Amino acid sequence: MRDLPPLLLPLIRSNAIGELLAWLYLHPEKEYSTTDLARQTGISQPTVSREADRFAAAGLTKERRHGNLRLIRADTDTIVAKPLTDLLAVTFGPAAVLPPLLQPIPGIDEAYIYGSWAARYANQAGPLPRDVDVLVVGSADEDELYDAARAAERVLSREVNISRISPASWAADQGDPFVASLRSKPLHPLIQNRSTS
Repeated sequence: MRDLPPLLLPLIRSNAIGELLAWLYLHPEKEYSTTDLARQTGISQPTVSREADRFAAAGLTKERRHGNLRLIRADTDTIVAKPLTDLLAVTFGPAAVLPPLLQPIPGIDEAYIYGSWAARYANQAGPLPRDVDVLVVGSADEDELYDAARAAERVLSREVNISRISPASWAADQGDPFVASLRSKPLHPLIQNRSTS
């Protein structure tokens, strides 16, 4: 069976491509090795390398070598850079924008996107998401989470809602209808099992 195009942006042939481009174009000041991109996205390094070749051939990225490292960055000097960045921000952007904002905040054990964005990423049909819902598991300070949400909104051009629950509530097998509902629907991981690392 042939893979269906992602429902977040059907012009892009896979979620992997959308997410890789989002990491590059929504962090244009950074260079990434293929290893960095694979670690950030959870996409295999051979796939990242193959897609990086395609991006370079299409003139979407610039590359340089530093020893054995192949460093890749978005080419923001092309005519498509601004519209592509805008499209990526409102589609695949949450997967690339939220992790760097959440990772420095102490007390986050896990974080996930849930709701309509996660459903579209999982190729479930429906309208384009109007907001992004994020679940944080842990004891992170609510003011810091609020600041991260507002910073994400400035890039993503949509509302970002962060809900925080305790690790005990998240681990409970039953009893909390909110947790049961979340676990029964698509979740897109942003931070996983940090408390054990």
